Amino acid sequence: MSAVFDKPSVFQRAAPMFQGFDGLLAFAVFLLAGAGLLIMYSSGFDHGSRFLDHGRNMLIAGAIMFVVAQVPPQRLMAFAVPLYIAGVALLVAVAIFGITKKGATRWLNVGITVIQPSEILKIAMPLMLAWWFQKREGQLRPLDFIVAGLLLLVPVGLIMKQPDLGTSLLVLAAGLAVIFFAGLSWKLILPPVLLGLVGILLLVWFEPELCVKGMRWPVLHDYQQQRICTLLDPTRDPLGKGFHIIQGMIAIGSGGLMGKGFMQGTQTHLEFIPERTTDFIFAAYSEEFGLLGNLALIAAFIFLIFRGLVIALEASTLFSRLLAGAVTMIFFTYAFVNMGMVSGILPVVGVPLPFISYGGTAMVTLGLAVGILMSISKAKRLVQS
Repeated sequence: MSAVFDKPSVFQRAAPMFQGFDGLLAFAVFLLAGAGLLIMYSSGFDHGSRFLDHGRNMLIAGAIMFVVAQVPPQRLMAFAVPLYIAGVALLVAVAIFGITKKGATRWLNVGITVIQPSEILKIAMPLMLAWWFQKREGQLRPLDFIVAGLLLLVPVGLIMKQPDLGTSLLVLAAGLAVIFFAGLSWKLILPPVLLGLVGILLLVWFEPELCVKGMRWPVLHDYQQQRICTLLDPTRDPLGKGFHIIQGMIAIGSGGLMGKGFMQGTQTHLEFIPERTTDFIFAAYSEEFGLLGNLALIAAFIFLIFRGLVIALEASTLFSRLLAGAVTMIFFTYAFVNMGMVSGILPVVGVPLPFISYGGTAMVTLGLAVGILMSISKAKRLVQS
């Protein structure tokens, strides 16, 4: 009889799986996911099954996060090279056999489904570069940074060729974060930064000639040039290319300090805000919850990013530190670019707001990223205990 009572329960057997979980990180994700469900119900309740699909995507991302969190960082390192090679190979396949929609060739039919291989590189890129620098720990040379730059530029170039400016920026930011955290000298960082600032100033100064006269810019695709021109003066085409930015800024401004209230956003529910459940959901959120709601949302993102950087600083290996730092910067880039483009301070690119915007692929990628942070934090806590 005593053997029956001595037998561990289901909860006792599952307890080791939750041991070492980072409660603060989980709390930050919970806050953002709650805000996402709230505004998705308001902006998407009359938009088919968007709200239910969004909840389902969150559950799938949560399951992926939980599974990845059980994988030790050493095991994650073993996936770096195969995942990177597979991702680049699929990008090459997209360039040759890809499916074209709305002028962009970003998808690949693999028989059972259609995939977007560029999404793989959001995680594969920091994994690969973290692996590269881990193998050269203690003996880094300038050549190692050059090789890392080439490993980064190959997939970024293939993604930009599709063209997909938003995803290429995310992959580039993740890779640059690893290279920076690996110890790249400021002497090599400052020149391109200063050159970029000079380029922006020249762009603003000569903007009338470039945009009004329709001059062709080198390197940039036509749609990318149009987005920059629209950013500099959205009123040039208020019912066309400038409509997104103008309506987003109107919605943000009309929210005022306190917002119009849950389900009360007129710009949202009268469908003036384009893509109100995806790229421009921040405008819908701002209209209904106002400046105070925005500050609370930004505070939640800052808390998530701060916790991710703490996990990176406390990681026990160079690979874990670089990977955690890069994954954290992915969250920052997502949030900064999305809020910036909706607010009219950055060009409009297809970057969702983490845990808020609708999108299955992006949500799965975010769940995988949080799982990686959980894995690194869990490994550190178990070592300490």
